[in-house]
Amino acid sequence: QVQLVESGGGLVQPGGSLRLSCAATGSISKITRMEWYRQAPGKQRELVADISTSGSTNYANSVKGRFTISMDNAKKLVSLQMNSLKPEDTAVYYCNALDRFHLLLNSWGQGTQVTVSI
Repeated sequence: QVQLVESGGGLVQPGGSLRLSCAATGSISKITRMEWYRQAPGKQRELVADISTSGSTNYANSVKGRFTISMDNAKKLVSLQMNSLKPEDTAVYYCNALDRFHLLLNSWGQGTQVTVSI
């Protein structure tokens, strides 16, 4: 099992930037992919971005060109650099870790709140 701690959320004005981090502990050697999800009030949870230990990445169309996911492989520390933030990016952001079978290694945490507002 893996434990994750998300951090870096906050309040930012439209057009601003935030950097989220997610630190993994526990059985981190089993991790082959990490991902960021978000859930806005009244909306379904959606996958924002993911990254494999080989470096391949995927992004939701809504964040392409604005968000960048990266990972320190040794520490299994994943970051999400969010630029040009929009009010519609307001959500609770969650980090997940997956094994080679794409199975979740962690329990969903409390996430970190990102609020984009004037």
